[in-house]
This record gives sequence, C-alpha cells and structure tokens, in this order.
Amino acid sequence: MLPHYRTRTGAGYARPCLTAILFTLSTFSAASAQDVQPDSVESAKAEQLRVIGVHQPQTTSADTAHLLDHALGYSTYSAGGVSALPVLNGMADDRVATLVDGMRIDAACPNHMNPAMSYVDPDSVSRAVAIAGITPVSLGGDSIGGTVEIERKDPLFAKTGNILVTGHVRGDYRSNGGGSGASGSLTVANDMFSLRYTASYSHASDYQAGGSGQRVRSTEYLSFNHAVTLGVKKANHLLALTFGQQDIPYEGFPNQYMDMTNNRSTFVNGKYKGDFNWGTLDVRGSWQRVTHVMDMLSDKGGHSATTGMPMNTDARTATYAIKATIPLGLKHTLKLGSSFDHNGLNDWWPPLQGSMMMGPGTYHNINNGHRDRLGHFAEWDAQWLPRFSTQLGFRNDLVMMNTGKVAPYSWTGMMSMADAMAAERFNQASRGRTDVNFDVTATGRWKPLDSLSIEGGYARKTRSPNLYERYAWGMGSMATRMIGWFGDGNGYVGNLNLSPEVANTASVTVDWHDPNPTQRWDLKIQPFYTYTHNYINVRRLSSFSNGLSMLGFVNHNAQSYGINASGSVRLWDRTAYGRGELVGNINWVRGVDLVTHSGLYHQMPANGLIGLHETYENWTGRVEVTLVKSKDTVDWLRNEPRTPGYALLGLGGSYRWRYFTLNAELANVLNQRYYLPLGGLSLGDYDATGMLGALPGMGRSFNMNLTAAF
Repeated sequence: MLPHYRTRTGAGYARPCLTAILFTLSTFSAASAQDVQPDSVESAKAEQLRVIGVHQPQTTSADTAHLLDHALGYSTYSAGGVSALPVLNGMADDRVATLVDGMRIDAACPNHMNPAMSYVDPDSVSRAVAIAGITPVSLGGDSIGGTVEIERKDPLFAKTGNILVTGHVRGDYRSNGGGSGASGSLTVANDMFSLRYTASYSHASDYQAGGSGQRVRSTEYLSFNHAVTLGVKKANHLLALTFGQQDIPYEGFPNQYMDMTNNRSTFVNGKYKGDFNWGTLDVRGSWQRVTHVMDMLSDKGGHSATTGMPMNTDARTATYAIKATIPLGLKHTLKLGSSFDHNGLNDWWPPLQGSMMMGPGTYHNINNGHRDRLGHFAEWDAQWLPRFSTQLGFRNDLVMMNTGKVAPYSWTGMMSMADAMAAERFNQASRGRTDVNFDVTATGRWKPLDSLSIEGGYARKTRSPNLYERYAWGMGSMATRMIGWFGDGNGYVGNLNLSPEVANTASVTVDWHDPNPTQRWDLKIQPFYTYTHNYINVRRLSSFSNGLSMLGFVNHNAQSYGINASGSVRLWDRTAYGRGELVGNINWVRGVDLVTHSGLYHQMPANGLIGLHETYENWTGRVEVTLVKSKDTVDWLRNEPRTPGYALLGLGGSYRWRYFTLNAELANVLNQRYYLPLGGLSLGDYDATGMLGALPGMGRSFNMNLTAAF
C-alpha cells in the first residue's frame, strides 16, 4: 500500500441537476450598431465571458474545461496542461457525455490524452453548459454522469447592403511555468455570407509546486489551433461549415508513464438551423481524423530510435445528429431526433530498435476496432399550469462494437509470453458485441412563490463500455501499465463480457431567491442519489513490485449520493461605491462500490468557495478562498492516495476601456503547498526521484491577458 499523502486542488464545481450553466460570449466590432444584425454582435464592447446563473469573472485559463469552474457538482482532474477531464457529481470521463457543436467526441488514446474539450480554444466558445445527473434525452445518450455541451460561435452577418469586418486579438501570460498564449479571430461578412478565421497558441514549461517550489515534472505543453468557418444565412435558415486543424507537438502528463509527442486533429463540422411553419430543425454532421503519438519526453528520460516506447493511434470519427422541435399547441412541445456516431480506432506500438522486450514485431493493441452508436429519442415538454411544467423523455441507443485479431511484440520470446498467450485467447474469442440501451427521464418544475422554485425528477441512464474497457487484452506487466486514463499508475486489462452501466438517479433542486428582478440574494440546494447497476469498476489480478496493481475491469453495483449548494447576497449597490456581492458554494459527494465496499475512484472531497466580488464602473475585482476537505475516503483497490485539506487564496480583477479589456489574477497568493485530490500519482517525479506520491498542485502564479477588439 502507498503511504497517505496530503493534498489540495483547484477544483471546480458543477451546476445543479436540471439547471444548465450558460455562458454567452459577446463580440464586438468597430462597425456602427446600424451596420450589424441585432443578434450578431454588440458594438463597442470588449470581449467578455458572461455567466448566466453563476457569478464568475472572466477566466484567465487557456483550458476550455475551466470555463465551468466553480459551478455546482463540477470538478476536473489532471490530464495534461491543454485540457483537464470533467467530473460531474463524482462521475468522470466517459461517464460524462462531452458534446462539441452537438457532436460527441471520444478520446483516441489508451490514456485519454486528447479529450473532447482539448480541441476547442476558450476564445472560440459562445456557450458552455454543464448538466449533472438528469440530462434531457435530447442531449444524447451513452452516459450516466451528465453532459457537458460546448458550442462555438455562430457566424456573424451584417445588415442588408453593408459589409462587416470585426474580430479580436488576445495575449496571455502566466508566471508559474512561464506560460504564454495568443489567440485571435477575423470575420468578414455581408448580410448573406460570413467568413471567419480563428487561431490560437498556448505554451508552458513545467510548473512549480507551492511551498518549497519544487518543479513538477512532465507538465509542459505546446498547442496550436486553426479553424475557418463559412456561414450562409437566408431568412430563417442558417448553415455553418467549420474546417479546422489542431497540432500539439508535445504535452507532458505528470500522472502517466507516457507523454504525448504529437497529436494532429483534422476536422470538418457542419450545422444547419431552420425555422418552418411546423417548428424548427437542427441538423449536425462532422468528420474527424486524429493521429496520435505517445512516447517519453525528457522529464521521463526522453526517446530516440533505441530508447523510449513508441505508441501510435489513428482514429476516425463520423457523426450526424438531427433534432426537430414541434410545438403542439401553446402549452406542449415535442422533440424528436436521431443520431449516429462512428468511432474507428487503430492502436499499435511499433518495435523499438535493439530491444528484446519491445520487438521484433509490432504490438497490435486495437486492430481495426470500431464503436458505432445509433440513437433515437422523443421528448415531451408540457406547461400544465403557469407555475408547473414537466418533461418526459425516452431514448434508445444501439451500441455495436468489434475489433480484429491482435498480436504481441513476439509470439515466442520469453518476455512476451504472457501477452502471447493472452493474444491467442483473445483472437479465438468472439469479439463482436451489441448493446441495446434504454434511457428514461421524468422531471417537473413547480414555482409556488415568486421567490421559490422546486425542480426534481428521475433518470434512468445507460452507458456501454468503451473500446479499451472491452478490448484491452494484454496481460504483461508493461503492456497493462500502458492502459489507463486514471493517473493512478496501475495496469488495466479489458473484459469482453462487460455489461452496460445502468444508473438510476433521483435529484431535487430548491431555488430560493429574491423575488425582485434585481436578485439581491439567492440560495440553491440540490441533494441527489444514484444507484448504478453493473458499474464498471476493477478487481485485482496481481501486484507490481512498486506496490501498484494489475487490475481487470468488472461489473459491480455501486451507489453515490451527495449535496450541492450555492448562494449569493448583495452587500452594497451605490453609485459612489459600486456594487459588492458575497458569493459561495459547497459540494459534497460520496461513492461506494457495494461489492468491495471501497470508495469510488475520482470522488472529490467536500469543497467550496467563498468570495467577495466588486464592480465599479469599468473595474471589477474579486477576493476568493477555495476550501477543500481532506480526502479520507479512497479507492483502496487502486491504492488511491489520501490527501489533506487546504485553503487557497486568490485575487483578481479586470478593467475595460473602449475596445480593450485587461484581466489579471494572483492565484495561490500565499504559495501554499497542496496536492490534487483527483490528480492521481506524480509518475513524472517518480521516474526522477524514486518517490511515489500524490501530484502536487501549482504554487503562486500571476496570470493576465489583454484583449483588443476591432
């Protein structure tokens, strides 16, 4: 067993069930207000992320996943510096459906180094939504934890007879790790056609931990994004096509044995929105290819023709989604939809020159694997009374999976014997699987008073295993440790006989607020409970010499429960002093495997935030304290480290002047040493020091960005 470690994290929090967190990004132009469509841009305003429902200043992070920080029930865990992985009410990664422009994007990596939000720059986002637990069936299936929905900006158009030229440039700086970044966009449009180009760059070196300021190895990264959007608008119809490419030359992963040494994504994404006499139609389609290479960066010893361990992945995704919204009189609305997601994957590990262990042949981990999902849904919204409404949804998803025959590095070598025997068994087995999944949601909203609303409901949600949970076949010590997106250092073995997870969730959200439209105060409380049949967890197969384990995926029953709360109160609002507001939230979740009685992995301990926000003319300021309790309930099967509680102080503010906006913050002001409760083990430091411990969090950092609009 590992010793107990102390930890802190800068975690976020997610929005209550049934309540979406909407972010709207206003853009600006040097053109006059008369030259621009009312729904396109706001003139003479600096670009700023505004949050509806959650008071939060503009983020200075280059990670899109952090747009949702401090929302109820939402947290993230480390997966490299480009993008963290989302957690909603204790459900993580594949259990959370992440949609980008309506399309589901699955990670194309055995370590999930390229999650969906890594492909979107925060400046390109117009809307980000997090829904924990009870997700409407119209937002997709094949998930049990909730949904994160990211929408890029729609094309902008000028009024008839005018030409619109608008855009922005932005520069970023982060002192800890020497982080820097830049982004920009340029739009040229008339009343019918719009052409926009966006680009971004982000870079950082290894960051320094709090306290002693030790370097946290394998936390460097470099990322580039480019996209071109063509829009066509006529009457009540909008068509947008986006072509883009992402390049990540390198990205360190401190809680993985491997790093990313190249990742290139090429994609095309199209969407059509139209209004008809019978209702509205929303059609989405996308194609994406990802070529992904892993090896070891210099912090882990580097790689060459004769050193390291090359691992390659080639993934292709093709999707469509159709949604029709049909009013049925004045009080009822029907939504009907269909979607299809194809995910094809090849995962192979080339031989290493001169290595007896990694050669002489190619290790085929996933050979022409595919995971196809065909789904259909019907969703009925009804406004029975002025103060009472309901939503009822049904969904069916057909998930079809298969893969070809595989091969170890060697069929005869002694070092590959365990993998060779496992490959023979795998190749002789029937590998095709088809799951027929059903989802049901039933929710209601009652507003008995102008100051009180109550939302509650039940959801039955289903998720089928991913390709690696079913088809990771290797049994050798080294091969299994290359599988796993948990950051825990253990090795993982797939299971062809896994059943889909079925989660039954009940949740209530009580919203008590000032009935005055200015909302001087509000309080939200949301308890929830989830019972999951066939939760995909692990059993221990053997132990490694460093105290970690080889684990096999199995189905167990599990339960999780918790409560989220948030509130705010206006302290003052006067011309002479501006407006001051006290905000806070708290989140608590507990998950238990009902077979092993172990805590579920990646469960954030009780945490919260209290902050004082001030707005005075063009100035804003904030003082915030993030509080995290010690992590004592852990997954002992995975040797999850315990971490101590902590408090982090943060200061920040912004100033807006004409077309310029300056944001600045001082994070971890007191340079506290802490460890990330969801960060797993610091394997990058382990390679260098031989000490195996929890991943340290970032120390004091001065972050700023300057945005200029035109």
